This record gives sequence, structure tokens and C-alpha cells, in this order.
Amino acid sequence: MTAQLDAAVREASEHVCPLPHIPEAVSVVRRRMRTVLADWNLAPDLAENALLVISELITNAVVHALPPAALRLSRAGADGRDTLRVEVTDAGPAATDGRPAVEPCAGEHGRGIGIVTALSAECGTQVHPGGTTRWAELLAV
Repeated sequence: MTAQLDAAVREASEHVCPLPHIPEAVSVVRRRMRTVLADWNLAPDLAENALLVISELITNAVVHALPPAALRLSRAGADGRDTLRVEVTDAGPAATDGRPAVEPCAGEHGRGIGIVTALSAECGTQVHPGGTTRWAELLAV
């Protein structure tokens, strides 16, 4: 029975976290997700890549989008592959004039989606009636 329960937990796990719409949200949520990833016993390199992807997607939501926002982190295993999915959903673009909702630190913006793309097996954006979801999937190898 315990083996079946352990297998079911490995098959799918999920964590959802609301995101405060403040720049400090990135570090607070990153620390919380570090604990979640450690509890999931992910390989250290996968966990570090996931934390970077999480940070970039949260920053994007806080700087460029309207609240509310939420992070959904899920893990699934199928066909011998372990997949970690990171989703950040927000209420959509903050400003039509191109100005960010929260001013980022000078010289530290503009590279986030490139980083997410480089670290992910797949990533994308889904626009829906409630806002926008940016997602990335990382594979454990």
C-alpha cells in the first residue's frame, strides 16, 4: 500500500501560490518554492533551473501585468520522464503605453523570456478571458 501511495505522489504533485503585486514577491516566493522543490526531491540542477524560471516568470507578472497573479507549480511523471511545469497567471497587460506597472531595477530587465526559453524543454503563453498564463516545462534527465 505504501509503495502505491509513493508512486501516486511521484506521478503528480502540485503547489499553487498567490503572488503579491510587489517587487519583493519574487524573493519571498522563490524561497517558498525552494522548499517545495526540495520536498519533491528534484535533482539539484533541475531545482536551480526551475527557481530561475520561476523568478523570471514572477518578475514578468509583477512588472508588466495587472494583479491578481498566481504561480502554479506541478510535477508529473509519465513514460519514465519527470516533468516540472511552471505557470504564472496574471490579469493581463498593465499598461497600453508600454510602461511597466512596477519599475524594474535599471539594467536588469529584458532578458527574462530568453532565459526561460533557454532553460525549458517547452514554454509559451496562453491568453484567456481571465488574463494571461505564461508557462514553461522542464524535464528531469
